[in-house]
Amino acid sequence: MYKAYFKRYLDFIVSLFGFLFLSPLFLILMVGLFFANQGKPFFFQTRPGKNGKLFRIIKFKTMNDRKGVNGELLPDAERLTSIGAFVRKSSLDEIPQLLNVIIGNMSLIGPRPLLPEYLPLYSKEQFERHDVRPGITGWAQINGRNAISWQQKFKLDVFYVNNLNFWLDLKIILLTIKKVIVKEGISSDTSVTMEKFTGN
Repeated sequence: MYKAYFKRYLDFIVSLFGFLFLSPLFLILMVGLFFANQGKPFFFQTRPGKNGKLFRIIKFKTMNDRKGVNGELLPDAERLTSIGAFVRKSSLDEIPQLLNVIIGNMSLIGPRPLLPEYLPLYSKEQFERHDVRPGITGWAQINGRNAISWQQKFKLDVFYVNNLNFWLDLKIILLTIKKVIVKEGISSDTSVTMEKFTGN
């Protein structure tokens, strides 16, 4: 009952009130990132949602579009702006995704939506992470986030899908708040973002 009905209602209500409450901070960050990223405060990207259906995710843009002499984008660490580093470290870059939750593309809690190019690389078990709506935070995020391997992350995602209930969601919310405060697992050991998944 919770998984099929109440979770979506809670997502909508909490996200709507959460966005309204955070709207002053949203506007301040939008203006700051507008100037830091040459007029581009938001980052849009196609991601697979429930059942692999594609949608457009929205986040605050924390990296600029600086390119090298050959026209290629510079490494993430070199494109991360000062305000972007703060926004990423404090997880404030996730605020615009409340709009995705309100629309219904995402949930507050679920496996993180990854890149469409990963879809054919998943094992049958790993693809089960798409049996539910992707989330802003999830079981993998509170158990390592970008500091754990892809295989560990997918196991945690599938565990969540198979054990989804209200009390697990409540636990994830509370532990997410703790993780944000202590700033754990924001980056992998070798990059400011997670390295690309190349298959099993």
